[in-house]
Amino acid sequence: MFVTGTRADFGKLEPLAIAAADAGFPVTFFVTGMHMMKKYGHTKYEIYRQNRFQIVEYINQREGDPQDMVTAKTITGFSDFLQEMRPDLVIIHGDRVEALACSLVCAMNYIMCAHIEGGEVSGTIDEVFRHCNTKLSTVHFVSSKVAAERVIRLGEDPRSVKVIGSPELDIHSKPSGVSLEAVFDWYEIASKDYGICVFHPVTSEVHKTADQAKSLFTTLKKSGKYFVVIMPNNDPGSKDIEDEIEKLPSDRFRVLPSMRFQYFSELLKNAKIIIGNSSAGVREAPYLGVPSLSLGTRQNNRALAESVAKASCFDTEKIASFIEHEWGKKYPRDESFGEGLASAKFAELILSSEFWDTPLQKYFADGANGQS
Repeated sequence: MFVTGTRADFGKLEPLAIAAADAGFPVTFFVTGMHMMKKYGHTKYEIYRQNRFQIVEYINQREGDPQDMVTAKTITGFSDFLQEMRPDLVIIHGDRVEALACSLVCAMNYIMCAHIEGGEVSGTIDEVFRHCNTKLSTVHFVSSKVAAERVIRLGEDPRSVKVIGSPELDIHSKPSGVSLEAVFDWYEIASKDYGICVFHPVTSEVHKTADQAKSLFTTLKKSGKYFVVIMPNNDPGSKDIEDEIEKLPSDRFRVLPSMRFQYFSELLKNAKIIIGNSSAGVREAPYLGVPSLSLGTRQNNRALAESVAKASCFDTEKIASFIEHEWGKKYPRDESFGEGLASAKFAELILSSEFWDTPLQKYFADGANGQS
């Protein structure tokens, strides 16, 4: 069973879910979070579109709920669900509160839980959630050897840590299945000479979010370029970003609540640049050779490829210079987060008897030096 709360984590979980289904496993998605909210495009329908998974819906929040309340509601709903269905394996991703709630419930009920993309660093509260998920989960499917080493340093048994790469690269490594023209038509994008902007709030910097957003979008307006802007996630501070996005002129900014993952993949492959603080800028964009500018602290300490630049939202000259000089450049593919083979490696692991023999009782592995 896969837990998904956002458009972003579904894009990472979908290739693994398809691989599990192809391997003969019945697959269920526990769908909650932003997926269930009309404001963010009711992205739950992306999961239904596959037409091959059992789906359980759960509304875990109202607009404006703080993260602790969302966590509490998710714990309650997921716990109730587990009383009706005890899955053999629950798969969570990353650093969202939905994943944290579900990994906690699994640990307390001795249900095997696999964590995707643990062992990474970012410097925000997300990093705390991510490491908590590592300690609560039974097994770890990580994106790189560096991430594997961090998970082991957290006291996890090296035998439980497997490097498979970032699953979303499986999608980006193949043809998207849609043409760029189809993307333009479906989302009413008016220019083929476009950049992408995705800017999320940083929960530890809520007092700065409004000024950050104003500085960023003012600079983008002055650039004279056309941008596809994807709305932020629903973390505290998102309203301040949305207020600035609403002021953008519609002739040069196409604002979207969300995108189908294959459509986003095709859009990103052909973008001139990507700007913001989404992980897409430091993972997918380097893999595709697209120049990216990572703003602020949200992706702090993540591995940075040659194609990735960094700046503060308030460094308007650097942002303007990046747009002017990097627009349309192409860089060599960076495979720091994998080669696009995560789903095949995942399927091989879950088809092995050794995987299912993993002990549910965990112990701190002092001085673990084993190889993943």
